[in-house]
Amino acid sequence: MTAITSLSFSAVNQSSSERNTFVSSLASRNLSFEGFRIRSVFSCHYGGVKASNSTSRTAIHCMSTSTEVPPTVSETKSNFLKAYKRPIPSIYNTVLQELIVQQHLMRYKKTYLYDPVFGLGLVTVYDQLMEGYPSDEDREAIFQAYIKALKEDPEQYRIDAKKLEEWARAQTHSSLVDFSSKEGEIEGILKGIAERAASGNFSYSRFFAVGLFRLLELSNASEPTVLEKLCSALNINKRSVDRDLDVYRGLLSKLVQAKELLKEYVDREKKKQEERAESQKANEIVAKCLGDPQVVGQ
Repeated sequence: MTAITSLSFSAVNQSSSERNTFVSSLASRNLSFEGFRIRSVFSCHYGGVKASNSTSRTAIHCMSTSTEVPPTVSETKSNFLKAYKRPIPSIYNTVLQELIVQQHLMRYKKTYLYDPVFGLGLVTVYDQLMEGYPSDEDREAIFQAYIKALKEDPEQYRIDAKKLEEWARAQTHSSLVDFSSKEGEIEGILKGIAERAASGNFSYSRFFAVGLFRLLELSNASEPTVLEKLCSALNINKRSVDRDLDVYRGLLSKLVQAKELLKEYVDREKKKQEERAESQKANEIVAKCLGDPQVVGQ
């Protein structure tokens, strides 16, 4: 049994069914909002959906038809640390740990099914967040450990992301939206997503939203109207995409600011070290001159 989250709705006057619907959506997306307290009380049994009511708290028990018990968040984190044992600077590690938690909850949802657009979104988020990491080799090693900790294939993520990026660069805003009338590998992937979304079997996530935006960006079709048409063609709620893209942009903005502060700190420390080294060198020269009779007599 895996502990996930719990919410208290003491200040919200809603019917029981409305509360259950809202909590289900909130828990599945791993989001938090002002006015709600989040506590670790929800549990998942993976095998159907069951909700129990009380006057002050709504509990959700999620179950799946699979008999395999999914790992806990702690186990996934432990797998990551075992796979990558080198220290990670805190500015990167904090974000990585949060991403691992979010993706773990997505990964082990009953409705989860990997798709290349989701993969592109995850790769885009990771590469953006880890931009400027001291070592390119370590950055890729961390990615490998991250995906393997979730029991997925990091090579598949990279390959799918590359395919989608190459495809998007060859598209226009009209051809991108009109994928349903065309044949091809990527077009087939998008058609499959649209079909699953229409039937209610699609598991939407923030990474998927970022993947969509990346497709638009690479095809030079990032206008809001194009995004609206693409969401409609995919049977995806555009409001959800807009919201999650705003969250993503905000995260990137904060990370850029943090990296700038870190760079300033590193530059200051480097300058101080250089000044200390020069001062020490000068002192050594003076001491040598004072202690060397030949130098003094010259």
